[in-house]
Amino acid sequence: MTSKNLLVFGGAFAGIGVGLGAFAAHGLKAQLSAYLLEVFQTGVNYQFIHALAILVCAVLLNFSLPTKARKAFCAAAICFIIGVFCFSGSLYALALTGIKWFGPITPFGGLLFMVGWALFIFAALQIKEDKQ
Repeated sequence: MTSKNLLVFGGAFAGIGVGLGAFAAHGLKAQLSAYLLEVFQTGVNYQFIHALAILVCAVLLNFSLPTKARKAFCAAAICFIIGVFCFSGSLYALALTGIKWFGPITPFGGLLFMVGWALFIFAALQIKEDKQ
């Protein structure tokens, strides 16, 4: 995964998050119960957070980093991308359809988010700081 690809994913997720947030606030408010609207909004919030995390990973890949750090930042971003599809996507589907079997997909996405953050921390620990 290249920095450019991650910038595209991060930007797309952020932009789509804006649209979905507005859709929830204006288009779904009268259609969904307060609980399902909150479920949908949770998906939007996590999508936004991880869109920004993907963008940070993309930017960091443009620095001179040790190979382990580069690979770990890339792996973290991939976990964030798949996590958005699984976590946020399942919440959107659950809120919009009411189909309960989307619910068990959500924790898998959450697990991917946690693995992604662990990889992010691992990558950060690989960076050697200049002592000037």
